This record gives sequence, structure tokens and C-alpha cells, in this order.
Amino acid sequence: MKRYAPSRLPIKWKLTLWSSVLLFLVFIAYNTVQYFFVEKWMMRQEEQAAEQTMREILNFALERESTFAGDDLDEMRSFLQKINQHNQRIRILDEQGVPVAAVSDGIGDSMAAAITSVPREPWQSAHISGNLLLMERPITIFQFDGTVEIVKNIQEFEQLSGALFRFMAVGCLVAVIISGLGGRLLARQLVKPLQAMNQTMKNVKQKGLSERVEFYDNHDELATTMNMFNEMMDKLERSFQQQRQFVEDASHELRTPIAIVEGHLGMLRRWGKHDPAVLEESLQISMEELSRLKALVEELLVLTRAEHLELDEAVAVCEPEQVISQTIKNVKVLHPAFHIERDLQVLSGVCLAISVEHLEQILLILLDNAVKYSQERKKIAVRATVIEERVCLEISDAGIGIPAKDLPYVTDRLYRVDKARNRKNGAADGNGLGLSIAKRLVERYHGALTIESVEHEGTTVKVFLPIRSDAEGI
Repeated sequence: MKRYAPSRLPIKWKLTLWSSVLLFLVFIAYNTVQYFFVEKWMMRQEEQAAEQTMREILNFALERESTFAGDDLDEMRSFLQKINQHNQRIRILDEQGVPVAAVSDGIGDSMAAAITSVPREPWQSAHISGNLLLMERPITIFQFDGTVEIVKNIQEFEQLSGALFRFMAVGCLVAVIISGLGGRLLARQLVKPLQAMNQTMKNVKQKGLSERVEFYDNHDELATTMNMFNEMMDKLERSFQQQRQFVEDASHELRTPIAIVEGHLGMLRRWGKHDPAVLEESLQISMEELSRLKALVEELLVLTRAEHLELDEAVAVCEPEQVISQTIKNVKVLHPAFHIERDLQVLSGVCLAISVEHLEQILLILLDNAVKYSQERKKIAVRATVIEERVCLEISDAGIGIPAKDLPYVTDRLYRVDKARNRKNGAADGNGLGLSIAKRLVERYHGALTIESVEHEGTTVKVFLPIRSDAEGI
């Protein structure tokens, strides 16, 4: 027979069980402490009442200097009868232990003998045996040397204590039921968000990545977990969409040059190889498309390497101003019509936590984009500022800008703003991988890349790179 281990219980039953046990133990501990406290307090009250009676007897005898004989003895008996309580016996014994005065209400000699005959410590103020309480005090007046003895039946106290115990036992049973119901309710409230997340996961499996957990911000840990789950699903859906878009765009980008080359090769095979003009044109176009295809594959490889780049923690560029200035000069050689301003004085003595090769690659990508989309106003500005422990490099142009709807996606792989719009504004087509490569390189060095753009006014790309201190430098 297969045993059902407690560890295999559903979490809602575990929460119910443990919360019920905890509440029950707390209730048991509280009732136990309360029971013993009340019992001790009630017993103390009985002892104090007996002590009060004893003091009254001793004071009465001492005030009247009773001889415990004749009229004094009758008067003592009358007083004892007056102060005696129900279920209590009072006796005055002489030196030999013979009673000289005794009164009793509900306690016979045989009952009292059950405690008076029991050995006891002489220093104890009171002695309890069974349902009886015994208290003794010595008394000495003139020639009389004796003992005052009070025996009290505390059966009513025992009955009250038993009734209290039974009441608390019933209360414990009620506590078990209440604890179970309360634990069940508590477990249900705690598990409800987890069940909602579980159901959402099932819905994601069946319906797709658009499913989300219904979120109520209760400002607790579970609400935070649900919010993080929804954010994670947003990122996952976004990543999936990007991946799908990447596959579609990559397929399109690869299919176009392949189709062109295939078409020209087919034409040459059929009849074009005998026409030198057609042969030359087809070969020229095929070479161009193959070059385009090669460039696309190389950029994809660069992007892959950027995403899996292993960093050398000691790498640094300690003369970034020279590296940036040299890169700007190289760009100006290729595009002499452009005016590139630079403001890099704050980089003097600063070391950036990035390799020289990757810094140059990032700058070339950003400057190439600035040139490509600034054909009418050929002005570019490169500035550097220091913000806390990071350097901010700004590359600004006065080109065609980026539409607001496209701005969040321009760093996605193979994403390009409308080609027709770019051709209209004189911008050359690209593969849509440059900004993706730049962003991933920057992020691998624990930096950030942001883009601000206003359509028809220009674009500013900011690259934030951490500063490496001298102690960390190479």
C-alpha cells in the first residue's frame, strides 16, 4: 500500500494544517497558563480566608485573656460558632492535644482525621490533602499552652476547578474547529494568487503568451510576485515577437539576394552566357548581391559574438579622447563633406571600462548612422560629459530623425524604419543590425545606450560607460 507522505500534500493543505496546529498550540498554552493561574489564585484565596479566621480567634483570645475554662470557655465556643464557615471545623487543643473547644459545620471527626493524622512539616503555614485544608497556630495565655486548628473542606473549590478545566477542554475542541476553519480560510487567501498564476501558465500553454495574471496591488509579497510574473511574461512575449520578427526579416533579407543571384544565373544558363553585355551585367549584379549577403552574415556573426562576449575585468581605455578623435578623423576621410564637432575635454585622465576595439566599433556604427541619415544638413556633434561614475558620450545629428512609433524598436535586430521614407530622404538602406550590435556591446560592459529623436530635426544617441578607477586599471 502506497503511503501518502506529508511532503506530497498540496500547499493549501500544508498551510491549513500548520496554521491550525499553530493556532491550536497557542490556544492550549494560553488556557493552560490561565487554568493554573486561576487555580493557584483561588487556592490562595482559601488560604487567606483561613488565615483571617485564625487571626480573629487568636486576637479574641488574647484580648480577653481567656483561661479556656468556665465562662471563658463558653464565650470562646460561642465566638467560634459565630465565625465558623460552612464545611469548616475549628478546634482549640491543649498541650496534650485534647480538644477544649470545638465547632464544626459539615466536617465530622472521621473526615478531619484524614488530614490531621497525616505527617506534615511543622513549618508549613497550611497543609492540603485530598479535599481538606489544615491550618494550625500555637496559642499561649497564662498557664494555657495549646493549639488552634482549622480544617476546611475545599471540595467546592475542587468542583469549581474541575468545571473550569472542562470548560477549557471544550474550548480547546472549539479552538480546533475554529483553527481548522481559520487555517483553511487563510490558506485559501494565500494560495489564491498562486492558483491564479498556475491557471495563467496553463492558459499560456493553450492560448499563447498574451495571457496575464489578474493583478490586484495589495502591497504585499504575493502582489509583487504577481507583478513580476506579468512583467516577465511581457518580456518573454516581447522577446518571442522579436525572435519571430528576426527570423522573418532574416529570411527576407537572405531570400532577396539569393533570388536575384538565382535569376541571373538562370538567365545566363538559358541564353545570356552568349551575350557579353548580359554576361557582364549579370556577373556584376550577382557579385553585388553576394557582397551584400556576405555583409549581412558577418554582421549577424558580430551580433552573436556581442551577445556572448566574455569580459576581461581588467580591460580599459585610458586615453579615450585620442581613440574617439582618431575614429572621427577616419569617418571624415570617408565623408569629407560632413562637419563633425567634438567636445571631449572632460575625458582627460579618465579610463573607460571597455576595450579599444569595441569603443571604436560602437563609435563607427553611431557615426555611420548619423552620416547615413543626415544627407541634407551635414553636421554632427560628439560631446562627452561625466555623470557620477559614468561617462556619457553624445552623438547628435541634424538628420531626418526617427518617428516616435519606431523609436522603441530601432535597436531590435533587423528592424528598419520604412525603406521608402529613407530613400525619399536620401538615406541608404542598411541591414538594421548596427544599433543592435552597439547596444549589446555597451550593455555587456555594464553601460547603457539611449536614443532621443525628433522627426525632421535630428537624433541624439547617448552612450553611458562606467569609469574604471586607477586602482582597477591595467
